[in-house]
Amino acid sequence: MKRAAAATVALLYPGDRDARDRADLSQSRYADLHAALEAAGVHAEPAVYHDDFADEVAAQLRRVRLVLVWCNPIEGGRRRDRLDALLLEVAQAGVHVSAHPDAVMRLGTKDVLLQARGLPFGSDVHRVDSLEQLAAELPLRLQQGARVLKQHRGHSGIGVWRVEQAHGDAAAGGLRLRHAQRGCGEERVDLPGLLLRMAPYFEPAQGGHMIDQAWQPGLAEGMVRAYLVGDRVAGFGHQAINALHPTAPQPGPRLYHGPDAPAFRFLRQQLESGWIEQLRASVGLPRARLPLLWDCDFIPGEPGPGVPRRQVLCEVNVSSVAPFPPASIAPLVAAVTAALQAAADRPSPG
Repeated sequence: MKRAAAATVALLYPGDRDARDRADLSQSRYADLHAALEAAGVHAEPAVYHDDFADEVAAQLRRVRLVLVWCNPIEGGRRRDRLDALLLEVAQAGVHVSAHPDAVMRLGTKDVLLQARGLPFGSDVHRVDSLEQLAAELPLRLQQGARVLKQHRGHSGIGVWRVEQAHGDAAAGGLRLRHAQRGCGEERVDLPGLLLRMAPYFEPAQGGHMIDQAWQPGLAEGMVRAYLVGDRVAGFGHQAINALHPTAPQPGPRLYHGPDAPAFRFLRQQLESGWIEQLRASVGLPRARLPLLWDCDFIPGEPGPGVPRRQVLCEVNVSSVAPFPPASIAPLVAAVTAALQAAADRPSPG
């Protein structure tokens, strides 16, 4: 790994020993961000992470002032518990960590949908704490339409299931089930079969509960991802075909736009004029812990006469926000330099 001079910022992402030994940000997916940081006078270095050499990464992070983290809740079959503990340790030592594990747990799990259901962009959302509760409540909700069951914490559609009553009594075998993970098709199951599939998500290691959200038919029109730097919109992504699209077997590409894109002007106004602050307050996250880069996914809601189309929140991503639109780089670099200055102005811990 190349280190010519003492780095100020580390960019942490997962990889094996070989990836760590040959890491070069100028040849990585973060090359443009790296170049922009260097142009702003911020020296950055790669911090390739794996549990097998976690202590080595921890020692590296203690030497920098800020670390930007890209690591999914599950990487290579491993949870990021060890990484979260490491990040908490270096944050307590005075390193600015983004996203801080506290922000990940408050914003980046599906529980945020429950916390935000009373806010703009909220929807019909319930917490399910046991298979018994799921068996008792889901058939009643399915009578009103399809539902989406979501595991507590995941990524890339893993643990997100669309379930719909196909015909008759759900307990008698009439459920259509589709996993949002790429490449999965629709299945027919009965209620006991559904419960068997959902059982692992109620294990303590998987969060011990699920979130049940009403299906949004507007998903057929695509999903909008708003990229945020702190409390400001830094760009948008639009994916017309996604994993739970009613007819398409494979997702389509996400197309990126700057923050001023006319199609998303009203959404940006809503986000920046109070919703981000309301969300932060509703989950109990201190303002200083807002991630330097994060995003929110929205689905078009039911149209109303004479008003802009309402959007429905379906996910917040904090753990690993990549890729991101080129328009996000400049505000992210500005946020990094501001955070570095704020850290320099604070007394050293201890």
